[in-house]
Amino acid sequence: MTDIPLLSLAIWVPILGGLLVLATGSDRNAPLARMLAFAVAVAGFVVTIPLYTGFDTTTSAMQFVELTSWVPRFNINYHLGVDGLSVLFVILNAFITILVVMAGWQVIQDKVAQYMAAFLIMSGLMNGIFSALDGVLFYVFFEASLIPLYLVIGIWGGANRVYAAIKFFLYTLLGSLLMLIALLYLFMQSGGSFSILDWHQLPLPIEPQVLIFLAFLIAFGVKVPMWPVHTWLPDAHVEAPTGGSVVLAAIGLKLGAYGFLRFSLPIVPDAAQQLAPLVITLSLIAVVYIGFVALVQADMKKLVAYSSISHMGFVTLGFFIFNPLGVEGALVQMISHGFVSGAMFLCIGVLYDRMHSRQIADYGGVVNTMPKFAAFFMLFAMANSGLPATSGFVGEFMVVLGAVQFNFWIGFVAATTLILGAAYSLWMYKRVVFGKVANKHVAELEDINGREFAFLAILALCVLAMGLYPFPFTEVMHASVNELLRHVAVSKL
Repeated sequence: MTDIPLLSLAIWVPILGGLLVLATGSDRNAPLARMLAFAVAVAGFVVTIPLYTGFDTTTSAMQFVELTSWVPRFNINYHLGVDGLSVLFVILNAFITILVVMAGWQVIQDKVAQYMAAFLIMSGLMNGIFSALDGVLFYVFFEASLIPLYLVIGIWGGANRVYAAIKFFLYTLLGSLLMLIALLYLFMQSGGSFSILDWHQLPLPIEPQVLIFLAFLIAFGVKVPMWPVHTWLPDAHVEAPTGGSVVLAAIGLKLGAYGFLRFSLPIVPDAAQQLAPLVITLSLIAVVYIGFVALVQADMKKLVAYSSISHMGFVTLGFFIFNPLGVEGALVQMISHGFVSGAMFLCIGVLYDRMHSRQIADYGGVVNTMPKFAAFFMLFAMANSGLPATSGFVGEFMVVLGAVQFNFWIGFVAATTLILGAAYSLWMYKRVVFGKVANKHVAELEDINGREFAFLAILALCVLAMGLYPFPFTEVMHASVNELLRHVAVSKL
């Protein structure tokens, strides 16, 4: 099995399949485009399954490695590999792509082939980010993945879609330009190597380490997004179509967090230790302050968008308390957030498709007309609150435990998100779902159909399975997390 280029397949099957879908042309061929997109998405997921079944959990070394010379003159290589920090995100990305294709099946009626192709191509590019072990290759995938999402927001988004798309593009592009400068500096310091693994061994003085760390912090912090560079996310979410919001929340935000693990911590570990208080402070502000901001939102999508910022604050907090519980909890939280936030946006999309409103005040009593939907929505709202036995609890609990080990008061402040999460999630749910039927539009709502039931049921199973038995996830990342922390600790000495 290892002789098969699985990572290349995970990248290029969706990209080439997306180009094939694009070739179906006009909306006269929309049914063909949908069927072909679904087949490509399933194929893209199937080729990632051996990455998990064949993964050796006892080693922190890179696995399924592929190395081919790309630009020999500058020592740039097509170098792929995954470890316990990245393999689960390749699989999650391929899985979410299937759900996005299903979610847009009936809703998208204009430029269907282009819509489906954008998500397939974006899926392949994001798998490239999680797999790249060459700095230039990583940067190419990182920048290229902006383009499909920019088009999805700008073409199929809401009334202010152009503003939201440009704001999203400029924020992330300007941040990543600083990353490019840092990558070029590392290239020169390593004697002409773009290998990320070579950079992990560079003995850099503390002054350049701090500058490189700050460059990475801005580049990846915008992508997470961390406070105070988070303002592009609510706009992007509100204007994006449902599929765009799902991919942005479930995968897009993880790219920045993953960058901290692959670049910031192992390449400049001394600076990471020195500037950890800064990142922890920014993370706690995101957890608490943004949680309060979510409480006052009148738009359901905007509420869940701010909720995502708060939950991702937990992720960056977990990374920079430098203990196994914190880092593994943050990784679990990233996977869980992919399931839960994706499900929340899909639920809001189900309501929006019927009433064309995201305003909480326009709803009330939905349970009376959509009981099946209300049951799914309740599970996901509970998971978003961190209810035990759901995936939302596992990561947050691990990070809180790790934070308490690091510093009791940091753990105490972080734990407030469990209260805030319950407050904004359940209060929204109460106003939308419970009570008497609010108006004639709610009275005319139809419950979820078979297609909607299918993708919500799949996500419900994922949320419950991860919440009840997280071991298959933590087992994969354990060796790589321990090696990363050993590397950071040794460097400190």
